[in-house]
Amino acid sequence: MAGVIERRLAQLGLRIPKSPAPAANYVPWKRVGNQVFISGQIPKAEDNSLLTGQLGAGYSIEEGQTAARLCAVNLISQMREACGGDLDKVKAVVKVEAFVNSTADFTNHPQVVNGCSDLLVEVFGQEIGAHSRFAVGCSSLPLGVAVETGAVIEVADE
Repeated sequence: MAGVIERRLAQLGLRIPKSPAPAANYVPWKRVGNQVFISGQIPKAEDNSLLTGQLGAGYSIEEGQTAARLCAVNLISQMREACGGDLDKVKAVVKVEAFVNSTADFTNHPQVVNGCSDLLVEVFGQEIGAHSRFAVGCSSLPLGVAVETGAVIEVADE
């Protein structure tokens, strides 16, 4: 029987793909006690396509929000893996760490990262999904992607 979060994902029409393998020498997530530290997730779709671009250089805030939302989908995928397939074990999304590929004069990073934050709250609800975060700009990101996000979550006892 599907859990509360899986039912919510179905109601939202969201499919959460299986987590991809890391692209380099790191683990996709690391559990320490009841906290799980999730490595940076990029806006990579199931078909391996990437949402690339630079905010402030022809890439719109709306496109950036879409990229951030896809990062959130990939964060949720890693959460599922870390919780042994049961997203109901997520007790809190503690923190989201976000990097926005942007020009030096672009200043709307928080609006872009709302694409990630809004989806996490939509999926997990305000009490579990609301989180602290940072949203900073940088001159480039791996593979030219528009956004990269990592997270810290709290999970139920094993």
